[in-house]
Amino acid sequence: MALPFLNRANKRPDQLVSIDLGGRTTKAVHLQRKGSQYVLSRYALMDAPLYEKCLSAELLGEHLKSVCQALETKARFLTIALDVNESLVRHADIPLMPVGDMRHVLKTNHKNYLQQDLPDHVFDCFITISNINKAGAQDKAKASLSANRQRVLVAGAKRQLVEDVQAAVKATGLVPDSISPGLLGPVNAFELAMPEVFAKEAVALVDIGFRSTSICLLQEGELILSRVVAIGGDRLTTGLAEVLGISYGEAESIKVGIPGEVQSQLEALVLPLGRELRASMDCFEHQQDRPVTQVFVSGATAKSDLIIQTLRAELLVECKSWNPLSFLQLALPPVQVAEVDQVASQLTVAVGNAMAAF
Repeated sequence: MALPFLNRANKRPDQLVSIDLGGRTTKAVHLQRKGSQYVLSRYALMDAPLYEKCLSAELLGEHLKSVCQALETKARFLTIALDVNESLVRHADIPLMPVGDMRHVLKTNHKNYLQQDLPDHVFDCFITISNINKAGAQDKAKASLSANRQRVLVAGAKRQLVEDVQAAVKATGLVPDSISPGLLGPVNAFELAMPEVFAKEAVALVDIGFRSTSICLLQEGELILSRVVAIGGDRLTTGLAEVLGISYGEAESIKVGIPGEVQSQLEALVLPLGRELRASMDCFEHQQDRPVTQVFVSGATAKSDLIIQTLRAELLVECKSWNPLSFLQLALPPVQVAEVDQVASQLTVAVGNAMAAF
């Protein structure tokens, strides 16, 4: 599911660097395509750059150079996944037309199709599975009325941000292949990591980031609903630090390493997130008349079994972490081989964004 904000070359690269610009940690992978197989050659996790209001192209460029140096890569192409708070993903019903024309229509008439004023944004579109093809006999009249429209997944981001990121990538000496919404990263990675579940079930993908958590609700391979909740790992860690009267670093270590010692406090902090996610699932289940069978959780916080169990109790459905690297061949240095299982969940967006670029 590719929704890049750049016009890419027709020839797809056989290797590239994919970087997930997170709120606290930047995650990067170097992937190669060998026939039908994909190989993970190296990964890197680095502290995101500090800035007050907006991240300048110059500061971002220096940061990307440091990331690429850590990867020790010879890849020429680089793809960037924007933070979920820096981009938007929406569904829209748009008249039948080529994707290029859709971009122009959204640029000039975004408020009509997206119910939001989004000046100076760039957009891209992905045509989803047609609801008309799924319509039953009782919906024929409705289908006839909408026969000249198509269901489209729309991604958008501020033009200045896209231009700054593009300039920052060029400053590294690499070629900016694509800039995409990070929200879709888990969807793309999940399709390859768990193809049977992706194609046949109704599931929720929950990615717990630093500032926010995204939820993508899928039905038989189609993204039906997505939402970004303003509760992330930072909220949980800060809450623990305040309740226990300890430092942020100590709270982070306890949250992931020994959460059993603060079980009641951590459960209370996770419950608001669980309620928000349950509300999104309720909306999906009401619209589709089909229950969500499983919830798959990714992100650094997904390493905590207690947090997964707390979400399971609140969502009333099976919740589990998953490995976005399971479909990749590993050709990592020995040090990274020893650590990859611990960081795999954090690489979900970077890996998924790379798959869309390939």
